[in-house]
Amino acid sequence: MSRICEICGKGRQIGNQMTTRGRAKRLKGVGTKVTGITRREFRPNLQSVRITTENGTNKTVRICAQCLRCGAVTKRVRVKSAAAAAK
Repeated sequence: MSRICEICGKGRQIGNQMTTRGRAKRLKGVGTKVTGITRREFRPNLQSVRITTENGTNKTVRICAQCLRCGAVTKRVRVKSAAAAAK
């Protein structure tokens, strides 16, 4: 399974990781300097969620937390059995 949201298609993004040293000017230093730049990867916050599709079937999908929060999918409704309700 790839690390891509199945609803919005959000995937990984590439950026830079900045390494700095020195004391900040607001702390009476001469300022911070960038001493190294390396590539890094920003990954989406994917969750495995069981959802109910349009035709009424249940399915497990990997969606990002943003789609889960905004209500882009309908989570599966759990029905308690009669034996569990009697307890």
